[in-house]
Amino acid sequence: MDVWQQLAVAVAMVFILEGIMPFISPGRWRNLVKVMAELDNRTMRAMGLFSMMLGLALLYLVH
Repeated sequence: MDVWQQLAVAVAMVFILEGIMPFISPGRWRNLVKVMAELDNRTMRAMGLFSMMLGLALLYLVH
């Protein structure tokens, strides 16, 4: 599998995973989005950084 194919698979997996919650429970997802929209930028950045670091750690463990 070449790099571009792997990237396409990774992006497809992100779309699949991102779509699970709104599909299963759209009401709860809507409420979560409302709560997240009210967070300040610093908190959102911290959550984004944590998410990226967690993903990087999981990628390191799997590879």
